[in-house]
Amino acid sequence: MSTSASSEPPPFSRVKIRVGALVFCRNEVALIRRDRPRSVHYTPPGGNVEPGEDLVAALRRELAEELDLHPHQATAPELLWVADQRVSRPGPTPPPRKLHLLYRLHVSPEVREVLAVEEYDERADGGYEVGAVEWIDHRRTAELPLFPLVGAALAALPDPHAPVTDAALPAATDDTYAWV
Repeated sequence: MSTSASSEPPPFSRVKIRVGALVFCRNEVALIRRDRPRSVHYTPPGGNVEPGEDLVAALRRELAEELDLHPHQATAPELLWVADQRVSRPGPTPPPRKLHLLYRLHVSPEVREVLAVEEYDERADGGYEVGAVEWIDHRRTAELPLFPLVGAALAALPDPHAPVTDAALPAATDDTYAWV
């Protein structure tokens, strides 16, 4: 089968990888709250992995950019969960399939005090969307509008250091999530 050079790939045929961090200070986890005109939602700090970039290097870069958190200030990152995202979104470009790799780190209360309280996400128009960094008790995350869909698993942890035996989270699809 041949396709013309101008044809768009089908939805979810491209794969992107996003690293995210569940940064704990005692029982609270750092989440970024984004207030949009028709919605509010939360995300763990993190972002897309650049082509050829090491996963942990990408995580460290994102944590420095978003929380002003540096490797010596936290425990070593531990891969906790993987979430598969196949969600349609508005616009002319077919949506990518995105794999979210969620790492767990811990910081002391002293480090938490010096971390950023706002996160600035650059928009396509050159402006910035400001997100508020909130520390929320992990046991209260099940009902939050949290993406990727990690709230129930996060709330179910008996404590922030608890081992996780199944790294696969339920997939986010058009049946389970609406793009905000």
